Amino acid sequence: MSKVYYKSPEEVELIRESSLLVSKTLAEVAKIIAPGVTTMQLNKLAETYIQDNGAIPAFLNYNGFPYSLCISPNEQVVHGFPSDYVIQEGDLISVDCGVIKNNFFGDSAYTFSIGEISPERQKLVDITQECLKRAIDKAVVGSRIGDVGFAVQSLAEENGFGVVRELVGHGVGVKLHEKPEVPNYGKRGTGMKLEEGMVIAIEPMINAGTANVKFWSDGWTVTSRDDSPSAHFEHTIAVKKGKADVLSTFSFIEEVLKEKR
Repeated sequence: MSKVYYKSPEEVELIRESSLLVSKTLAEVAKIIAPGVTTMQLNKLAETYIQDNGAIPAFLNYNGFPYSLCISPNEQVVHGFPSDYVIQEGDLISVDCGVIKNNFFGDSAYTFSIGEISPERQKLVDITQECLKRAIDKAVVGSRIGDVGFAVQSLAEENGFGVVRELVGHGVGVKLHEKPEVPNYGKRGTGMKLEEGMVIAIEPMINAGTANVKFWSDGWTVTSRDDSPSAHFEHTIAVKKGKADVLSTFSFIEEVLKEKR
């Protein structure tokens, strides 16, 4: 799909339905994620939950990806394979999820802090989440793609973190990845102008150290080049006048985590 597919209000509501199912799936993951649990257990739980709710796991068999979740511990940036890896105290676990419902996609990601994490890791998580918020604030009619990327890049780099450039956000709709690309870096006032009807996934991928990454031979897993920890947060949003309409939510996850404390 080489051009932007603008969504009607009815289509935005269908994408919201899919995105909220993603959010609820991540909340189910939040219920069991803990030291001693394997990342494969999280994948199985999510796959069952998505299917039980009348939807299809969007990542499963997408371009050959063999799982329903991307689960990326610590230095893994994105696209990590669920495995027999046993989650440990102090880990950062990025969980990325997508679903297809009523022929429309939803996409969101959340980085879970497992137990007590180091101050450096806490700062990384906090700044990455704030990068997402600031980028969403710029995702309004009349802004440009460069404004969104600059919001992420400026905050991350001010705090000494590396902004991954090889992987970007994207349009969302009848395909998982549509135009436009939404980089996490850029210059203000440059790039495509944002318009009503655009639905995009904004997803800062921020490394504690270098911005450079390594691609594994499995064809999917991406890690920081210096093996420093990485964080990843993602929302699907509809571009509107004045304020973006966030179609996914972290509120379900946060409610679960609050109850577990």
